[in-house]
Amino acid sequence: MKVGIIGCGAIANIITTSIVPEENDIEIAYFFDKDIERAENLASLADGVAVLDFDDMLYKVDLILECAAPVSVKEYAPKVLSHGIDMIVMSIGALMDNEFYKELESLAKQNNAKIHLPSGAIVGLDGIKAVAKFGLKEVSLVTRKSPKSLGKDIDSEEVLFEGKASQAVKEFPLNINVAATISIACQKDIDVKIIVDPNVDRNVHEITAKGDFGEFKTTTMNYPCAANPKTSMLAALSAIRLLKSFNETISVGM
Repeated sequence: MKVGIIGCGAIANIITTSIVPEENDIEIAYFFDKDIERAENLASLADGVAVLDFDDMLYKVDLILECAAPVSVKEYAPKVLSHGIDMIVMSIGALMDNEFYKELESLAKQNNAKIHLPSGAIVGLDGIKAVAKFGLKEVSLVTRKSPKSLGKDIDSEEVLFEGKASQAVKEFPLNINVAATISIACQKDIDVKIIVDPNVDRNVHEITAKGDFGEFKTTTMNYPCAANPKTSMLAALSAIRLLKSFNETISVGM
């Protein structure tokens, strides 16, 4: 499977350097970034090709992996799916726009393409998906991050946001993809609270789900990526796991 990458930052670096083509039957071959130097640097690590024009890799890959930002999903995803190419979307917040979500879903169906959304920086998504249609009544997310990861300079804990996921991803498009992931998984606009806390050095996500099935809670305490404190290492690892799963004969979980 040949893969092309949109966005050659921290997550793309982790994914690219972790995939061994000979072991996984996956070749990350093409790299696109509006900063061509970043694309060239990452391409050199993978013995791949940096492209100046995004269209140059469309007919040469089996799958496109987006690791950029929500605006890149809006710009490139319709073209990818229109060409019948599968896509992994990391900037899941872009799909909280319901009209855009339906547009991509329609394009994928028309062109026999698949859209894959990794679990990202949280655990427990399989449980949420399992109960989504079976009496799930309430889902909430409390995210706690350091001032550095949120671009803040404060010395005391502060609630930055409290409301619905759809609004959270608009106000924090590069920080709260997990809210979009959970909302899409359970088909609810979940309740979100974002706290900036100078006493934490990890990105902490607490999920609570309640319904006819009972109740479960998960807490994920992620170390942020060294190269980009806005994102968690687990987000990159979830994409690596997803890529490798495509060639597995036996699949565990959802």
